[in-house]
Amino acid sequence: MAALGAPGTSIQLDRPRDTSHGDLATNVALQLAKPLKRPPRELAETIIAHLEAPQGLVTRTEIAGPGFINFWLADAAVVEVLRDILAAGDSWGSSATGRGRRVNVEFVSANPTGPLHVGHGRGAALGDAIAALLEATGHDVVREFYVNDAGLQIERLAASLWARVQQAAGREAEIPEGGYHGAYLEQLARQLLEQEPTIAELPESEGLDRCRDAAVRTQREEQNRDLADFGVEFDVVYSESEVYRQDLLAETLAELDGRGLTYEQDGALWLKTSEYGDTKDRVLRKRDGSYTYFLPDIAYHRTKAQRGFDLAIDVWGADHHGYVPRMQAAMVALGQSPDFFHAVIVQLVRVMRHGAEVRFSKRSGDFVTLRDLYEETGVDAVRYFFLMRRGDSQFLFDIDLATKQSEENPVYYVQYAHTRMAGIFRTAGLEAAAISAEGADLSLLTEEIEQDLIKRLAGFPALVEKAAEAMEPHRIIAYLEEVSRLVNNWYHHHRVLGVGADLERARLVLARATQIVLASGLTLLGVTAPERM
Repeated sequence: MAALGAPGTSIQLDRPRDTSHGDLATNVALQLAKPLKRPPRELAETIIAHLEAPQGLVTRTEIAGPGFINFWLADAAVVEVLRDILAAGDSWGSSATGRGRRVNVEFVSANPTGPLHVGHGRGAALGDAIAALLEATGHDVVREFYVNDAGLQIERLAASLWARVQQAAGREAEIPEGGYHGAYLEQLARQLLEQEPTIAELPESEGLDRCRDAAVRTQREEQNRDLADFGVEFDVVYSESEVYRQDLLAETLAELDGRGLTYEQDGALWLKTSEYGDTKDRVLRKRDGSYTYFLPDIAYHRTKAQRGFDLAIDVWGADHHGYVPRMQAAMVALGQSPDFFHAVIVQLVRVMRHGAEVRFSKRSGDFVTLRDLYEETGVDAVRYFFLMRRGDSQFLFDIDLATKQSEENPVYYVQYAHTRMAGIFRTAGLEAAAISAEGADLSLLTEEIEQDLIKRLAGFPALVEKAAEAMEPHRIIAYLEEVSRLVNNWYHHHRVLGVGADLERARLVLARATQIVLASGLTLLGVTAPERM
């Protein structure tokens, strides 16, 4: 975290990756060397010579590399953080760094044209975890789902369902070019006929309207159920049709024109996005008078600024990667900060079973649905696996690994570390929440593995802040797996109970602190922290 320095400097106090480099390291000498016009190592020596650390806190300092200052903390000082963890409880790891900032996190936003696939699921896990990280750091977060319930895809959906209704009524009909062939429309067509046996006899225009309404409504209801069962719920559902109903396209065009940002060329209306960082200008209205997808998207994102959000985060599929610069340019053109709009890209997911790719499900016709996956492997496994890597990296989901009840399975490994701590309290006949550090002699926790574990637990709040700032939940997973490795090693080689009253009490405090951190980390990911497995 930035601590001090001349204007424009960034001074960090971090835990080195290599523990041989100490418990903490700072780049203060490197950052101040240029403004103070002094060699960094010389400056580091001066800093150390005048540093007055609290008595008993630091046992050793060292200058490394071009001028890093490394610190080794006293064991007695390290263990005191356990009191802070137990006092904070579930709030350990939370902070107020984002207080006062309103953030809109829009994710999934799947077209209501069919079941949610595993790609949508990865976006759901990622968006929900980003929102949780931002909430943990004090941001006021709104989770939003944008429904694309207008446009060509919806017309094709209506026509596809109308064709299925005709077929179900025994008539000849073909799915239109670019239409939808999934079995879910066959099922819906049969349901519509059961509810209204004469629906196939309606005039086509009226039949298409009925099919459009039924298809959008039923698919949205199903999406909501699938996401709720996946542990994801939204604060706001905003419909594209609302953009049209409120005439926001005309309103947005008027503002863009008033700012001198549009021009006519070759019969089309263009937006000067190239002046705001895009590679070229973009068409808003085509020669035939119809609008491009870009205009309603601008109008929609404009509402986010109007609704008072300081930051708009969109989780988009990889096919939208090239769309990012133009949306950023449009927001800046409308007077927003360059930091107002941020897109997080989610790459494809491939699903494997027994070494072979699972290519489709019976219901969807051409892809693996999210529900198919989590009903087979469990919600915890799916959410955890989807968050193990950066969103913009392609991901291979191994069903065999996700369903293993062994420490080879990473989510099982972390959850089992949590249950082991819970098991200690059950064996002792104690309620975990009743464990107190008051009066405990924590200086007895002198084993190297105990000191390493405590130092990692102490770093959880800083890690959450960095993961939130970077919008990278996979950092939490890497941390949980490291903590689990340490705690499992400690559990296997050091008894907690029956080692003498004072040492037992100190180790119970360490077990409780570990349980708190593991549970908090899993909760941020939307994964449960079971007491038994």
